[in-house]
Amino acid sequence: MAATAPINLGFLTVLHEANGYLGGYLVTNNWGRPLEFRLSTAVQPNRVQQILYAGTLKAYLCADLIGKTLVDRTSVAAQLLVTDTEAVLELRQRVEVPVVWVASPGDLAGQARANTEMCVEAARRGRGPVLAHPRFPGDVLVVRELLASLEGIVDLGEPFARIREAITEARKLGAATRN
Repeated sequence: MAATAPINLGFLTVLHEANGYLGGYLVTNNWGRPLEFRLSTAVQPNRVQQILYAGTLKAYLCADLIGKTLVDRTSVAAQLLVTDTEAVLELRQRVEVPVVWVASPGDLAGQARANTEMCVEAARRGRGPVLAHPRFPGDVLVVRELLASLEGIVDLGEPFARIREAITEARKLGAATRN
């Protein structure tokens, strides 16, 4: 088996909760070992922002405000950013590396794009398709080759469970330090 060159993967998710939008970013090596982890603070858009940003609000919050900030503050660079949040896909317009969205199996928007030129990889193993940003068609081939080199090594969906669990633990620690 040929040795795979070290590849850092960035996994970025944004949760929408009652107190706002909260991002978590985990950079791993190509074996899934954590290299760096970052959390954003919760961002709650006010009514004026909701009116002014209208249909672009979620992409602005998830990609520009949360995603770009987390990526910029991380000291370990990733060669590929993977997200499970569709709105984070817009981050590709702000960074120099490919960004792909791993849609959930039942996501209608993901299913609708599965047969388009955006599709990097079809749905499989309990996850939806892997989709690239439509304005960066060159990313599709680059990401396909990268994922082929990681076949059997990396599960693109698993790190998101770790991020969510780490967010839960960080909240517990935060509550404990506030008491």
